[in-house]
Amino acid sequence: MVDVILTVTMNPAYDMTYRVERFERGEAHRVRSVEQRIGGKGINVTRVLNQIGKYARATGFSDHAFAAAAELELPVDFVHALPWVRRTVVISESEDGTATALLEPGARISNPHAAEQLSTRVSGLLPDINGLVISGSLPGGIDPALPAEIAATAIEAGVPTICDVDGEALRLAALVPGVVLMPNREGIRRLTGRESETAEELVAALQPLVDQGARAVIATGCPDGMVAVTSTGAWGAMLSEVIIGNPTGAEDSAAAAVIAALSERTEPDWAAILCDAVATAAAARVIPVAGEIDRCLRTRIAPSITVAKLALQPSTPVPES
Repeated sequence: MVDVILTVTMNPAYDMTYRVERFERGEAHRVRSVEQRIGGKGINVTRVLNQIGKYARATGFSDHAFAAAAELELPVDFVHALPWVRRTVVISESEDGTATALLEPGARISNPHAAEQLSTRVSGLLPDINGLVISGSLPGGIDPALPAEIAATAIEAGVPTICDVDGEALRLAALVPGVVLMPNREGIRRLTGRESETAEELVAALQPLVDQGARAVIATGCPDGMVAVTSTGAWGAMLSEVIIGNPTGAEDSAAAAVIAALSERTEPDWAAILCDAVATAAAARVIPVAGEIDRCLRTRIAPSITVAKLALQPSTPVPES
């Protein structure tokens, strides 16, 4: 039986990448090349999973044109509820790898049954999957509680589940017992009400989320590594070299690495999982477009990543929003 991982992208996008030599604000630029592809955080996770040897399917909301384009590349099963699909534009500078992103908000869903249709679709697939990732922003018209509701159903069915969402959706997802959260630095600040700069400060900020029921919280978007906090311990993983490039999609690549490990349904080795997540995210940074990794780089840098056990902190309650 083939192991299947499902990703949920509620606000997909057409990813546009413009490559220029150097981007100067207020100036006209000659674009060296343009690339358009289907995207969105869950789509990126799906692509990376397939690259690292895990069979993955994608669902979520889309329009008919986006779904048709996605079917040419990936196994997909979308709910056709969006009137149109937004675009994201990344300006990638060849001079030093700097990337500037413009993210459209997306269309509003007016179909009152769209959320129920997506929940039903995911529920129907649960007996056949062994991992679920819900990631990205929500389109207008969708209740922020939807990711948490889908996650709760999946976890109750015994499916390891990651939520990489933001805003109110992240706060509600954090209340789901057994969920794995992967917020970036801004998400952590909004969720905990704390500015966390050091690994020790991150542990102190994230531990209350584990104490209230989360299976694990992995802080992404850190300059040189990640921090994971679970009920059994906390770890920090650091790169041994600076990887310069496009950060778009790096967090999605990390989520792919984590759910790939959790889908094995063995007792998780969180230190090893964190190490692989850092290596996979770094391998995404050197690729100009999101949803791809340099597999050779991932293999090369993994042995040099430093993973340290961190002390759990005395817990303080998560502030009410």
